[in-house]
Amino acid sequence: MCRLSLLIFISFCCCLITIGQDRTLQDPDWVKQLAPKRIVYSVPGMNAVEVRKNITYKTVAGESLKMDVYSSPGGKTSRPAIFFIHGGRVPRNLLTTPKDWGAFVSYGQLAAVSGFVGVTFNHRFYAWESLPDSQSDVNDAIAYLREHAVSFGVDKNRIVLWAVSAGGIFLSDALQKNPPYLRCLVALYAELDLQSERNAAPATVSDEMLRQFSPLFFLGQREKQIPPIFVARAGLDDHEMNAGIDRFVQLATSRNLTIDFMTHPTGHHGFDVDDDNARSREIIKRAIEFVHAHSARRVN
Repeated sequence: MCRLSLLIFISFCCCLITIGQDRTLQDPDWVKQLAPKRIVYSVPGMNAVEVRKNITYKTVAGESLKMDVYSSPGGKTSRPAIFFIHGGRVPRNLLTTPKDWGAFVSYGQLAAVSGFVGVTFNHRFYAWESLPDSQSDVNDAIAYLREHAVSFGVDKNRIVLWAVSAGGIFLSDALQKNPPYLRCLVALYAELDLQSERNAAPATVSDEMLRQFSPLFFLGQREKQIPPIFVARAGLDDHEMNAGIDRFVQLATSRNLTIDFMTHPTGHHGFDVDDDNARSREIIKRAIEFVHAHSARRVN
């Protein structure tokens, strides 16, 4: 099984559900098991935050892409926003889409109660070939929130990207362009290098596409400073997944970039929902502290 078929928190092959087959909304058993799970770290007040649900940020090919925006009731305006990027590949016809999974709901709540605006959203990572579609969705979700920043209580110049699992590949564009509003990046057990996936990828996916969706590639290409990055790996994760993370961290360190790195020696892929222990909670807590430290400065 190829690494890219790792869904957000567990290894799972999606080949049983193919694009273009039954469009009846349905949740396979793995989604029914995964969807209720929340992250293992919590703080008081998470269940009291406000959420604006099912906001259409983009309509494409007859499909409405939705986001949920979490904020603290009565909180100050112009807060930094954290975008939580899910991975894939996910079936096109899910009844319970990633933004409604317990993990992303609880991440949105955690962000809101921690002084941020949390944004969860769906994007079209249905197949290898849909990588460009997903990247455009991520960019359009950010653009939508920034365009409506005042109504959401967001400081449009303080945006954070937080990616998990295969969502990590969509940090590539941010590393390539380093937009001025981007404060920092977070990557938990994330796919950071697709260049070694040539044997797993179909022939329709070019070598150039594998490079374009490899954060490691752009880390090595950029001459200027990149945003601060927090990276955490799961010690018991797929070997090749961790090898890509290790290459990324080593390159960032050799270039003297701002990077915080943590490892969970006994952690599995998706340790933030599946491994209820002190190390999992420590990593999530440290990631939130990292975002606080690097999103505090306003940029005009």
